[in-house]
Amino acid sequence: MDVWMNEAREALLQRRSRLRRRADQDKPRVPQDAAGGLSKGDLQELCDIDAALERMKAGEFGRCARCGGPIGRHRLRAIPEARYCLTCSGLVAR
Repeated sequence: MDVWMNEAREALLQRRSRLRRRADQDKPRVPQDAAGGLSKGDLQELCDIDAALERMKAGEFGRCARCGGPIGRHRLRAIPEARYCLTCSGLVAR
């Protein structure tokens, strides 16, 4: 588990860094928008990334927030910020 969790952490940190750089580059000259030029989708992605990193620190990474079961390794490799297992993600989206 350590190897793929480290891979997930590294991927999350890289994405967070990319989003923060984009926000810094796109900041308006007038401080009317504290988020810089990030879209709502980018802001949500940044929040999801930070939440996943917090779950890693708390030892909760890889556990479904709904059922408590494991989130599949392949799902976490594809979507390291995933909060739900594949079954529960279908239920939550409805």
